[in-house]
Amino acid sequence: MPDDPGPRPAISLHGLTREFRGRGTPLWALDGVSLEVAPGEIFGIVGRSGAGKSTLLRCVNLLERPDSGRVTVLGQEITSLDEAALRGARRGIGMVFQHFNLLSARTVAGNIAFPLEIAGVPKAEREARVAELLPLVGLEERRDYYPAQLSGGQKQRVGIARALASRPRILLCDEATSALDPETTEEILSLIRSIRDRLDLTVLLITHEMAVVKAICDRVAVMEAGRVIEEGRVFDVFTRPAHATTRRFVSEVIGHVVPPGTVARLPDANPGEERRLLQVLFAGPSSTRAVVSEASRRYGLDLNIVSGRIDAIGAEPYGLMALAAYGPPAAIAEATAWMRALGLDVTEIGEDPA
Repeated sequence: MPDDPGPRPAISLHGLTREFRGRGTPLWALDGVSLEVAPGEIFGIVGRSGAGKSTLLRCVNLLERPDSGRVTVLGQEITSLDEAALRGARRGIGMVFQHFNLLSARTVAGNIAFPLEIAGVPKAEREARVAELLPLVGLEERRDYYPAQLSGGQKQRVGIARALASRPRILLCDEATSALDPETTEEILSLIRSIRDRLDLTVLLITHEMAVVKAICDRVAVMEAGRVIEEGRVFDVFTRPAHATTRRFVSEVIGHVVPPGTVARLPDANPGEERRLLQVLFAGPSSTRAVVSEASRRYGLDLNIVSGRIDAIGAEPYGLMALAAYGPPAAIAEATAWMRALGLDVTEIGEDPA
């Protein structure tokens, strides 16, 4: 019997291009982008401003139509649909916006009900759906409040409830936390994860913050100049970034900076030896191995732990440590190569990560 191909992707993007013409040469917002998002996962797309991530997200529900390529959502190729069929397909795709986009003259309940009203859903059914959604997003007591009476986090909760009104199976998040403070961001990300689990949603989100990806996503794609330059499990991308741009993104979240005052207090190397500061990322099978003491014995080095921390990406732990290595240059180089052979990520602090 043939191998089971597994479930179909919830979202499949194949060869998407999108060109914008300005005064000068054409700008490719999307340059042959292909991605697949599995059912039930939270997939992040990260990139700097202008990388093409917002254009890509808007192509999923055809708010932005690609110049070429195919968009398939829940097994249906929506790029080939007429307008009437597309409106029906969009009801299965909810969208949460960065700046909330709430109607100031409508209450919380009125904002949540609005897309159902536009779709012609009877009033009694609209009210029943709103009653279901208010406790889901923690706004039972704000039902009759207006947007001006809400905090930023509460406004985004309304936006999430509104996106869920039509019972979508796909949720798109367009920089949904970038207008929020860190504590509220954490609350909203926790809410999105909880909703994904409870409603069996597939979530595709874009962000310029790798910390958001680390907190919530299962997989991530990194975009630059309209292309996907790296893609994979969040843990793998964080601990083994292959592209220079990805390494810069990751360093913002799990990079290690040794304070200058700490470096100034370190003793100088002995004559004929060197002192080098090394950053070592421990992850995977070697994360519990006594690497520092073993390297010190093997290569006759003094390895001083300057600083370190333990964290987790999802449920997978990793450790980050700064070492001051003292000894002959050749021995330090051999120890560094040995640690890398074990699968550890070792960089000299201060060197260009690119």
